[in-house]
Amino acid sequence: MLHGVEGAATILSVRSAAKNDADQEFWVRVQLADRHGYETRVRQRVHAADREWMQPGDVVCCRVDPGDHDRVALYPPAPEETSRTGVAKILADGRRARATVLAATAVAADYSGRDDPVLRLDLELHAWDEPGPWRVRVVQPVPLSAMELVDLGRHLEVAFFTVDRGESVVVDWAASREA
Repeated sequence: MLHGVEGAATILSVRSAAKNDADQEFWVRVQLADRHGYETRVRQRVHAADREWMQPGDVVCCRVDPGDHDRVALYPPAPEETSRTGVAKILADGRRARATVLAATAVAADYSGRDDPVLRLDLELHAWDEPGPWRVRVVQPVPLSAMELVDLGRHLEVAFFTVDRGESVVVDWAASREA
């Protein structure tokens, strides 16, 4: 935690790692400023109060050992910076675009059927005020009622703040169902 490189991690799946409920095993996608994102497994003890903010689809802070990128420590961001707030803010204040589904891959391999499945979506976005389309990859929970919307070639409504690789892109499932 003291010497690690700061980054962000998207939680893909989580489960209890041992008989002690505080020990958790996470499958995460880590994004560091100096390299491409990668997926890894993290086992660590998590306080009960923090578990609510460390669920599939949430983006948390992390520290990565510069000598071993698979040594990762996860911790939730400050409450005002959580991904849920970010998602709500992007949906409320973000610009709108139309996305075409290029690929959809389940990333929560231990999905138990109790929560929405978490998918990695490769999308091509078109916004009326951008000169051309761009491609993004987002990882987020997909409501079970919207699973048919992620078929290849289908169109989704999305909100975004800026043209990037997907960091500020959120699928608007309600608007996509209506379209």
